Amino acid sequence: MSWEQLFSLMQNEILLVIAALLLILADLFTDKSKKYLIIHTAHLLFAGVFLASLSMLDKEGGLFGGSFKTYPLVAFLKSTLMVGVLLIMLQSVTWVKEKLIPHGFVSEFYVLLWSSLAGLFFMISSGDFLMFYLGLELSALPVAGMAAFEFYRRRSSEAAVKMIMLAAMSSAVMLFGISLIYATSGSIYFDKIQLATEMPFLELVGFMMMLGGIFFKISLVPFHFWTADVYEGAPTVIANYLSVISKAAAVYILMILLFITLRRYEQTWTIAIYLLSVLTMFAGNFFALRQKNMKRFLAFSSIAQAGFILLGVIGGNVLGIKTVIYFLMIYIFSNVAAFGVVHIIAMHSGKENIDDYEGLYRTNPKLSLILMLSLFSLAGIPPVAGFFGKFFLYSTAAAKGYYWLVFLAVVNVTISLYYYLLPVRAAFLRTSEQPIPYFKSDVYSKIGFIILAVGLILIGLYSPLYEYIAKISEIL
Repeated sequence: MSWEQLFSLMQNEILLVIAALLLILADLFTDKSKKYLIIHTAHLLFAGVFLASLSMLDKEGGLFGGSFKTYPLVAFLKSTLMVGVLLIMLQSVTWVKEKLIPHGFVSEFYVLLWSSLAGLFFMISSGDFLMFYLGLELSALPVAGMAAFEFYRRRSSEAAVKMIMLAAMSSAVMLFGISLIYATSGSIYFDKIQLATEMPFLELVGFMMMLGGIFFKISLVPFHFWTADVYEGAPTVIANYLSVISKAAAVYILMILLFITLRRYEQTWTIAIYLLSVLTMFAGNFFALRQKNMKRFLAFSSIAQAGFILLGVIGGNVLGIKTVIYFLMIYIFSNVAAFGVVHIIAMHSGKENIDDYEGLYRTNPKLSLILMLSLFSLAGIPPVAGFFGKFFLYSTAAAKGYYWLVFLAVVNVTISLYYYLLPVRAAFLRTSEQPIPYFKSDVYSKIGFIILAVGLILIGLYSPLYEYIAKISEIL
């Protein structure tokens, strides 16, 4: 393995590390009165890493004996995750200026964010359980630190403690499961375990424990209890990251393990995915009906969306892969937009409840429209992109004959329509004597919201994008 080959296949991860080191150096040599310049530097560095990632879309190969793999689908997913992180960074500028810089933090936020993203990159490129576990831990630990960034708020510290304790327990169970898999199969490589003719009961137990750790990151029932508390207590930008970026990477590695490593046990795991999908959709939707706080509302919404995603996973074929990747891209735009509106309103008014949004359209019409587009997309209302994403998920499950599952999914969509329309009704149809006052968003946030609005409309209508995803999904 040459240095040229190493950089060629691991370019995204190496550039992220270099960008983080450069940002730390820039922070060291920047005067305290000019720390805001670090924000601009961070965006330029990350934009450069994203543009460089586009050159990886046609690369394919492996490193370290197959522990690290890259191919067009992985490269596309990495670029998609970068777009999501860049949008979150654009929304976080005001928060960094007002909440972090006065306390002496600025580069720490971006370094931890990029470190977590690098961990996700290693996880989705993993070819064995060692690389998978290292990537998982690298992605989780920085997020726990960022959840406690608002240390002057008790809820932020509580969220970080809850997350790190539950994540540690989940990680321990997962690692024990991986050790059982290695003890019974004699290998930690995904493809070699696939070639085994039989799976002993102990190895099956190991897979169940290992998958439980992934279900924790995706927030599938019954591994979802941490989600609402952590989302509510953590800074909104970190809750945003957890709800879309971390979840999208975990869904992808789940598909790889199910479709490749556990392919011969498809009849067994499809039953489990079927039940998890139904339970997750109903639990997420029914709990979301009761929420008044927008962050908890979106937390349970993301749990319900995870249940919908499993409709594509249960397909267990190329159609399932391309449908899930396509939906994940739409979900990133939808949820980042919704959390972005909640974040910007909380920053300028301190209000986070649905009732506080009454009369929002009269004072902040543009934000109201972005909120409406994002919630319509999450609900699957045409012609917003979310409608097409959910339609393809239904088609995937129906193609495998899971008609009752599709029916239950349609029932859940009907339930979700009610609570997704509650903030829209408050913003557009209700009035308030003390509405959220008019305010101007910063330039970075405006750019982010424009990209999100255009994406929510065009992603569903731009068919060549779906065709490209279908083309690169031939990995089975």
